[in-house]
Amino acid sequence: MTVRIGVIGTGMIGRDHTRRMQQVLAGTQVVALSDYNPDAARAVQKDLVPDAKVYDRGEDLIAAPDVDAVLVCSTGSTHEPYVLAAIAAGKPVFCEKPLATTAEGALRIVEAEAAKGSRLVQVGFMRRYDAGYRMLKQVVDNDIGTPLMVHAAHRNPTVPDTYGTPMAIHDTLIHEIDVLRWLLNDDYVSAQVVFPRKSSHAHSGLRDPQMVLLETAKGIRIDVEIFVNCRYGYDIQCQIVGEEGLANLPEPMSITLRKQAHLQNEILMDWKDRFIDSYDVELADFIKAAALGTAAGPTAWDGYVAAITSDACVQAQESGQIVPITLPARPALYD
Repeated sequence: MTVRIGVIGTGMIGRDHTRRMQQVLAGTQVVALSDYNPDAARAVQKDLVPDAKVYDRGEDLIAAPDVDAVLVCSTGSTHEPYVLAAIAAGKPVFCEKPLATTAEGALRIVEAEAAKGSRLVQVGFMRRYDAGYRMLKQVVDNDIGTPLMVHAAHRNPTVPDTYGTPMAIHDTLIHEIDVLRWLLNDDYVSAQVVFPRKSSHAHSGLRDPQMVLLETAKGIRIDVEIFVNCRYGYDIQCQIVGEEGLANLPEPMSITLRKQAHLQNEILMDWKDRFIDSYDVELADFIKAAALGTAAGPTAWDGYVAAITSDACVQAQESGQIVPITLPARPALYD
């Protein structure tokens, strides 16, 4: 079966996902496009999918009878209404993060999906599909004993002047929030944020770096360094300390070079290069499930928990206090 896909949002990630489904993955065809800027949708149509229909409204694309499943790659504020419309139509929907811009909005999606009684939503937390993180998951589950501590870092070479302090949580830490829950099979109960000495490379509206301290329900302590002006590269680190050993996230594959009295490895500068393969794997997972009328991978509940945790971390940024994280009862659909 060929899954006919409609893509809402044809910016950088929407265009790349369209290319991926047309040129890399099997079992799928992009048949519809929509963007708030129709010219952007028509440009993707011309370059990648000349037979696709361009819709002025995402809601009309979702309702189209020849669209089997939907990709939501538009701006974050539009995610909630589009995902809710896809659920109401009974169509599997892949939503790039965030699931919604507020925890209340994400909860509305969870409630709508639970009322429908079947999984239809996959959230674009691609790190769960990264080969390195999957290797780390295997070791954590089987080889190092009970996890006790996690030391992690998320470093970018630089960010634009429009990047503010809360974005270090909502746009950057959000990936660690999800992938660490998955690695540890645990939920968070508190968050604290502390600020070291400010980097001279950080603009006036940004406090950088920062340290996020999380505690889980099982008592695991997590520290995550967020440093978005580190200059030297895009660097993702994760070390999990267990009772019987410790495990590190593998470095991306690269050639070790001996030259001019130096031993060196290339460091990536762009997040798209670091996780490019994981996008292929996550969308292949979505397509496989969508062919059966359902969804796989990170759930709407995962998106909701990430939103609650993010809000708590931003509150901790602002207050300097330890902020409790409380979750409601998880619907049976997500057990």
